[in-house]
Amino acid sequence: MTQNSHAYRLASYAAREAQRAGMVVDDRLFDISEALYGSATQSTDPRPMSVLEVLQRWDDMHPRLQAIARQVRKGRDPSKSQPLSGIKLGAPILYPGTIFCAGANYRDHVAEMARALNLPQEPDPHELGLKPWHFIKASAACVRGPDSGIALPAYSKKVDWEAEIALVIGRECRNVAIERAMSHIAGFTIVNDLSARDHIRRSGVPAESPFCFDWVSHKSFDGALPMGPWITPLEDIPEPGKMGIRLWVNQELMQDSSSANLIFSMAEQVSHLSSRLTLRPGDVIATGTPAGCGAARGRFLKAGDRVRIAVEGVGELNNHFTA
Repeated sequence: MTQNSHAYRLASYAAREAQRAGMVVDDRLFDISEALYGSATQSTDPRPMSVLEVLQRWDDMHPRLQAIARQVRKGRDPSKSQPLSGIKLGAPILYPGTIFCAGANYRDHVAEMARALNLPQEPDPHELGLKPWHFIKASAACVRGPDSGIALPAYSKKVDWEAEIALVIGRECRNVAIERAMSHIAGFTIVNDLSARDHIRRSGVPAESPFCFDWVSHKSFDGALPMGPWITPLEDIPEPGKMGIRLWVNQELMQDSSSANLIFSMAEQVSHLSSRLTLRPGDVIATGTPAGCGAARGRFLKAGDRVRIAVEGVGELNNHFTA
Protein backbone atom coordinates (compact mmCIF):
# COMPACT_ATOMS: atom_id res chain seq x y z
CA MET A 1 0.00 0.00 0.00
CA THR A 2 1.09 3.55 -0.72
CA GLN A 3 2.98 5.07 2.19
CA ASN A 4 2.35 8.77 1.47
CA SER A 5 1.54 10.49 4.75
CA HIS A 6 -1.95 11.42 3.53
CA ALA A 7 -2.79 8.11 1.80
CA TYR A 8 -5.81 6.08 2.85
CA ARG A 9 -8.36 3.72 1.33
CA LEU A 10 -12.13 4.23 1.46
CA ALA A 11 -13.96 1.03 2.40
CA SER A 12 -17.28 -0.39 3.56
CA TYR A 13 -17.20 -2.84 6.44
CA ALA A 14 -19.69 -4.93 8.37
CA ALA A 15 -20.55 -3.53 11.81
CA ARG A 16 -23.57 -4.46 13.89
CA GLU A 17 -25.31 -6.03 10.91
CA ALA A 18 -24.89 -2.88 8.81
CA GLN A 19 -22.35 -1.62 6.30
CA ARG A 20 -20.46 1.42 7.57
CA ALA A 21 -17.93 3.72 5.98
CA GLY A 22 -14.36 3.01 7.00
CA MET A 23 -10.93 4.29 6.12
CA VAL A 24 -7.95 1.99 5.86
CA VAL A 25 -4.57 3.42 6.89
CA ASP A 26 -1.81 0.87 6.36
CA ASP A 27 -3.07 -2.24 8.18
CA ARG A 28 -5.70 -0.57 10.41
CA LEU A 29 -9.34 0.32 9.79
CA PHE A 30 -11.03 3.37 11.31
CA ASP A 31 -14.75 4.02 11.37
CA ILE A 32 -15.08 7.30 9.49
CA SER A 33 -17.94 8.68 11.56
CA GLU A 34 -16.09 8.05 14.82
CA ALA A 35 -12.77 9.30 13.44
CA LEU A 36 -14.39 12.58 12.37
CA TYR A 37 -16.73 13.20 15.29
CA GLY A 38 -15.63 10.97 18.13
CA SER A 39 -18.31 10.26 20.75
CA ALA A 40 -20.14 13.54 20.18
CA THR A 41 -23.89 13.02 20.07
CA GLN A 42 -24.79 16.48 18.79
CA SER A 43 -23.47 17.99 15.58
CA THR A 44 -24.83 20.36 12.97
CA ASP A 45 -22.67 18.46 10.48
CA PRO A 46 -24.41 15.14 9.70
CA ARG A 47 -22.25 12.09 10.28
CA PRO A 48 -21.49 10.15 7.08
CA MET A 49 -22.46 6.55 7.77
CA SER A 50 -21.91 5.09 4.29
CA VAL A 51 -19.26 5.46 1.60
CA LEU A 52 -21.90 6.92 -0.71
CA GLU A 53 -22.51 9.70 1.83
CA VAL A 54 -18.77 10.36 1.94
CA LEU A 55 -18.66 10.60 -1.86
CA GLN A 56 -21.64 12.96 -1.90
CA ARG A 57 -19.58 15.32 0.29
CA TRP A 58 -16.25 14.55 -1.33
CA ASP A 59 -14.81 18.09 -1.44
CA ASP A 60 -15.31 18.36 2.32
CA MET A 61 -14.62 14.77 3.37
CA HIS A 62 -11.53 13.93 1.33
CA PRO A 63 -9.13 16.54 2.81
CA ARG A 64 -10.39 15.75 6.31
CA LEU A 65 -9.71 12.04 5.81
CA GLN A 66 -6.25 12.84 4.45
CA ALA A 67 -5.57 14.88 7.59
CA ILE A 68 -6.66 11.95 9.78
CA ALA A 69 -4.30 9.63 7.86
CA ARG A 70 -1.43 12.03 8.56
CA GLN A 71 -2.30 12.07 12.27
CA VAL A 72 -2.38 8.28 12.37
CA ARG A 73 1.08 8.01 10.86
CA LYS A 74 2.38 10.46 13.48
CA GLY A 75 1.04 8.18 16.18
CA ARG A 76 -1.99 10.29 17.07
CA ASP A 77 -4.95 8.01 16.43
CA PRO A 78 -8.17 10.06 16.36
CA SER A 79 -10.31 7.09 17.42
CA LYS A 80 -10.18 3.40 18.11
CA SER A 81 -9.07 1.32 15.14
CA GLN A 82 -9.24 -2.36 14.29
CA PRO A 83 -6.72 -4.63 12.58
CA LEU A 84 -7.71 -4.91 8.92
CA SER A 85 -7.07 -8.65 9.05
CA GLY A 86 -10.10 -9.13 11.30
CA ILE A 87 -12.54 -7.05 9.25
CA LYS A 88 -15.14 -8.26 6.78
CA LEU A 89 -15.13 -5.75 3.92
CA GLY A 90 -18.14 -5.26 1.71
CA ALA A 91 -18.31 -3.73 -1.74
CA PRO A 92 -16.94 -0.20 -1.31
CA ILE A 93 -20.25 1.19 -2.61
CA LEU A 94 -23.04 -1.20 -1.76
CA TYR A 95 -25.53 0.50 -4.08
CA PRO A 96 -23.74 2.64 -6.70
CA GLY A 97 -25.80 5.22 -8.52
CA THR A 98 -25.30 4.10 -12.12
CA ILE A 99 -22.78 1.52 -13.31
CA PHE A 100 -21.40 2.20 -16.78
CA CYS A 101 -19.27 -0.48 -18.48
CA ALA A 102 -17.03 0.21 -21.47
CA GLY A 103 -17.15 -2.33 -24.27
CA ALA A 104 -14.28 -3.33 -26.58
CA ASN A 105 -11.89 -0.80 -25.04
CA TYR A 106 -8.50 -2.55 -24.76
CA ARG A 107 -6.37 -2.89 -27.88
CA ASP A 108 -5.13 -6.34 -26.89
CA HIS A 109 -8.66 -7.61 -26.20
CA VAL A 110 -10.05 -6.32 -29.51
CA ALA A 111 -7.15 -7.95 -31.38
CA GLU A 112 -7.64 -11.22 -29.48
CA MET A 113 -11.35 -11.41 -30.28
CA ALA A 114 -10.73 -10.59 -33.94
CA ARG A 115 -8.37 -13.57 -34.15
CA ALA A 116 -10.79 -15.83 -32.29
CA LEU A 117 -13.66 -14.90 -34.63
CA ASN A 118 -11.48 -14.89 -37.75
CA LEU A 119 -12.25 -11.24 -38.41
CA PRO A 120 -9.98 -8.53 -39.85
CA GLN A 121 -8.22 -6.25 -37.40
CA GLU A 122 -10.29 -3.17 -36.67
CA PRO A 123 -8.80 0.32 -37.07
CA ASP A 124 -8.49 2.65 -34.10
CA PRO A 125 -12.03 3.99 -33.56
CA HIS A 126 -10.58 7.48 -33.16
CA GLU A 127 -9.66 7.31 -36.87
CA LEU A 128 -13.30 6.60 -37.70
CA GLY A 129 -14.60 9.45 -35.58
CA LEU A 130 -16.21 7.07 -33.10
CA LYS A 131 -16.91 7.79 -29.43
CA PRO A 132 -16.59 5.52 -26.37
CA TRP A 133 -19.33 2.90 -26.07
CA HIS A 134 -20.89 1.84 -22.76
CA PHE A 135 -23.72 -0.29 -21.46
CA ILE A 136 -25.34 -0.17 -18.01
CA LYS A 137 -25.41 -2.85 -15.31
CA ALA A 138 -27.96 -3.13 -12.54
CA SER A 139 -26.65 -1.85 -9.22
CA ALA A 140 -28.13 -3.62 -6.20
CA ALA A 141 -28.57 -6.97 -7.96
CA CYS A 142 -25.11 -7.14 -9.51
CA VAL A 143 -22.69 -5.72 -6.92
CA ARG A 144 -20.98 -8.13 -4.53
CA GLY A 145 -18.10 -7.53 -2.16
CA PRO A 146 -14.57 -8.95 -1.89
CA ASP A 147 -14.18 -12.57 -0.78
CA SER A 148 -17.87 -13.25 -1.40
CA GLY A 149 -19.26 -16.28 -3.17
CA ILE A 150 -20.95 -15.69 -6.52
CA ALA A 151 -23.70 -18.10 -7.56
CA LEU A 152 -23.40 -18.86 -11.27
CA PRO A 153 -26.73 -18.25 -13.06
CA ALA A 154 -28.51 -21.54 -13.70
CA TYR A 155 -29.46 -20.51 -17.23
CA SER A 156 -25.85 -20.04 -18.43
CA LYS A 157 -23.05 -22.51 -19.11
CA LYS A 158 -20.59 -19.87 -20.35
CA VAL A 159 -20.01 -17.29 -17.62
CA ASP A 160 -16.84 -15.36 -18.41
CA TRP A 161 -14.49 -13.21 -16.33
CA GLU A 162 -13.49 -9.63 -17.19
CA ALA A 163 -11.01 -7.82 -14.92
CA GLU A 164 -11.54 -4.06 -15.04
CA ILE A 165 -10.29 -0.85 -13.44
CA ALA A 166 -13.30 1.17 -12.32
CA LEU A 167 -13.58 4.92 -11.78
CA VAL A 168 -15.72 6.26 -8.94
CA ILE A 169 -17.30 9.67 -9.46
CA GLY A 170 -16.76 12.12 -6.60
CA ARG A 171 -17.96 15.40 -8.11
CA GLU A 172 -21.07 15.94 -10.21
CA CYS A 173 -20.31 16.80 -13.82
CA ARG A 174 -22.14 17.52 -17.06
CA ASN A 175 -20.51 18.28 -20.41
CA VAL A 176 -17.04 18.23 -18.84
CA ALA A 177 -14.04 18.70 -21.14
CA ILE A 178 -11.52 15.87 -21.49
CA GLU A 179 -8.85 18.08 -19.92
CA ARG A 180 -10.91 18.48 -16.73
CA ALA A 181 -12.61 15.10 -16.65
CA MET A 182 -10.35 13.36 -14.14
CA SER A 183 -10.83 16.13 -11.58
CA HIS A 184 -14.33 14.74 -11.07
CA ILE A 185 -13.02 11.29 -10.08
CA ALA A 186 -12.81 10.40 -6.38
CA GLY A 187 -10.73 7.29 -6.98
CA PHE A 188 -10.34 3.79 -8.36
CA THR A 189 -11.67 0.37 -7.47
CA ILE A 190 -11.65 -3.09 -9.11
CA VAL A 191 -14.59 -4.87 -10.71
CA ASN A 192 -15.13 -8.20 -12.45
CA ASP A 193 -17.60 -7.56 -15.27
CA LEU A 194 -19.02 -11.09 -15.45
CA SER A 195 -20.72 -12.03 -18.72
CA ALA A 196 -23.04 -14.87 -19.72
CA ARG A 197 -21.57 -15.39 -23.19
CA ASP A 198 -24.27 -17.83 -24.28
CA HIS A 199 -27.00 -15.24 -23.70
CA ILE A 200 -25.81 -12.29 -25.78
CA ARG A 201 -28.70 -12.71 -28.23
CA ARG A 202 -32.33 -13.66 -27.75
CA SER A 203 -33.23 -17.08 -29.05
CA GLY A 204 -35.55 -17.05 -32.05
CA VAL A 205 -35.01 -13.37 -32.90
CA PRO A 206 -33.23 -12.65 -36.20
CA ALA A 207 -29.69 -11.31 -35.84
CA GLU A 208 -30.57 -8.28 -37.97
CA SER A 209 -33.38 -7.28 -35.61
CA PRO A 210 -32.69 -4.26 -33.39
CA PHE A 211 -34.27 -6.28 -30.58
CA CYS A 212 -32.00 -9.30 -30.79
CA PHE A 213 -29.75 -8.48 -27.82
CA ASP A 214 -30.49 -9.66 -24.28
CA TRP A 215 -28.45 -7.31 -22.10
CA VAL A 216 -30.11 -8.35 -18.83
CA SER A 217 -29.35 -12.07 -19.20
CA HIS A 218 -25.92 -11.35 -20.65
CA LYS A 219 -24.66 -8.75 -18.17
CA SER A 220 -27.03 -8.16 -15.24
CA PHE A 221 -27.65 -11.40 -13.40
CA ASP A 222 -27.37 -11.56 -9.60
CA GLY A 223 -23.72 -11.12 -8.58
CA ALA A 224 -22.57 -10.07 -12.05
CA LEU A 225 -20.25 -7.33 -10.72
CA PRO A 226 -17.96 -8.20 -7.80
CA MET A 227 -16.34 -4.96 -6.62
CA GLY A 228 -13.59 -4.02 -4.20
CA PRO A 229 -11.74 -4.24 -2.00
CA TRP A 230 -11.90 -0.44 -1.49
CA ILE A 231 -11.54 2.89 -3.29
CA THR A 232 -8.04 4.26 -3.75
CA PRO A 233 -8.17 8.08 -4.03
CA LEU A 234 -7.11 9.58 -7.35
CA GLU A 235 -4.06 11.33 -5.90
CA ASP A 236 -2.55 8.02 -4.78
CA ILE A 237 -2.27 6.69 -8.35
CA PRO A 238 0.59 8.65 -9.94
CA GLU A 239 -0.01 7.38 -13.49
CA PRO A 240 -3.58 6.23 -14.17
CA GLY A 241 -2.58 5.58 -17.77
CA LYS A 242 -0.04 2.93 -16.72
CA MET A 243 -1.85 0.76 -14.17
CA GLY A 244 -1.04 -2.94 -14.35
CA ILE A 245 -4.04 -5.28 -14.30
CA ARG A 246 -3.98 -9.07 -13.87
CA LEU A 247 -6.51 -11.85 -13.32
CA TRP A 248 -5.98 -15.43 -12.17
CA VAL A 249 -8.45 -18.33 -12.24
CA ASN A 250 -7.39 -20.97 -9.70
CA GLN A 251 -3.83 -19.60 -9.65
CA GLU A 252 -3.58 -19.69 -13.47
CA LEU A 253 -2.78 -16.27 -14.93
CA MET A 254 -5.38 -15.41 -17.56
CA GLN A 255 -5.19 -11.64 -18.03
CA ASP A 256 -2.01 -9.58 -17.83
CA SER A 257 -2.12 -6.07 -19.25
CA SER A 258 -2.02 -2.37 -18.43
CA SER A 259 -4.30 0.63 -18.70
CA ALA A 260 -1.75 1.84 -21.27
CA ASN A 261 -3.69 -0.43 -23.66
CA LEU A 262 -6.97 1.46 -23.25
CA ILE A 263 -8.40 2.61 -26.58
CA PHE A 264 -10.46 5.43 -25.12
CA SER A 265 -8.71 6.90 -22.09
CA MET A 266 -10.35 7.25 -18.71
CA ALA A 267 -10.73 11.00 -19.27
CA GLU A 268 -12.32 10.46 -22.68
CA GLN A 269 -14.85 8.08 -21.17
CA VAL A 270 -15.84 10.48 -18.38
CA SER A 271 -16.12 13.37 -20.82
CA HIS A 272 -18.24 11.43 -23.30
CA LEU A 273 -20.62 10.01 -20.70
CA SER A 274 -21.06 13.47 -19.17
CA SER A 275 -22.12 14.76 -22.61
CA ARG A 276 -25.07 12.36 -22.48
CA LEU A 277 -26.21 12.65 -18.85
CA THR A 278 -25.12 14.09 -15.52
CA LEU A 279 -22.58 11.97 -13.68
CA ARG A 280 -23.12 12.02 -9.92
CA PRO A 281 -21.09 11.02 -6.84
CA GLY A 282 -21.27 7.27 -6.42
CA ASP A 283 -21.60 6.49 -10.12
CA VAL A 284 -19.08 3.90 -11.32
CA ILE A 285 -17.40 3.58 -14.72
CA ALA A 286 -15.79 0.21 -15.53
CA THR A 287 -13.20 1.18 -18.13
CA GLY A 288 -12.90 -2.06 -20.14
CA THR A 289 -11.17 -5.44 -19.95
CA PRO A 290 -7.92 -6.58 -21.56
CA ALA A 291 -7.11 -9.75 -23.47
CA GLY A 292 -7.36 -13.11 -21.73
CA CYS A 293 -11.10 -13.60 -21.25
CA GLY A 294 -12.55 -17.09 -21.40
CA ALA A 295 -14.45 -16.52 -24.65
CA ALA A 296 -11.25 -16.51 -26.71
CA ARG A 297 -10.08 -19.70 -24.95
CA GLY A 298 -13.38 -21.59 -24.99
CA ARG A 299 -13.10 -21.82 -21.21
CA PHE A 300 -15.64 -20.56 -18.69
CA LEU A 301 -16.22 -20.38 -14.96
CA LYS A 302 -17.52 -23.36 -13.03
CA ALA A 303 -18.55 -24.02 -9.44
CA GLY A 304 -15.49 -24.16 -7.18
CA ASP A 305 -13.40 -21.73 -9.24
CA ARG A 306 -11.60 -18.91 -7.48
CA VAL A 307 -10.76 -15.64 -9.23
CA ARG A 308 -8.19 -13.09 -8.10
CA ILE A 309 -7.76 -9.69 -9.73
CA ALA A 310 -4.81 -7.41 -8.94
CA VAL A 311 -4.64 -3.77 -10.06
CA GLU A 312 -1.45 -1.82 -9.50
CA GLY A 313 -1.84 0.80 -6.79
CA VAL A 314 -5.34 -0.35 -5.85
CA GLY A 315 -5.14 -3.85 -4.40
CA GLU A 316 -6.69 -7.28 -4.97
CA LEU A 317 -10.25 -8.49 -5.43
CA ASN A 318 -10.91 -12.15 -4.63
CA ASN A 319 -14.11 -14.13 -5.19
CA HIS A 320 -15.22 -17.74 -5.50
CA PHE A 321 -18.02 -19.27 -7.52
CA THR A 322 -20.78 -21.67 -6.56
CA ALA A 323 -23.51 -23.56 -8.38
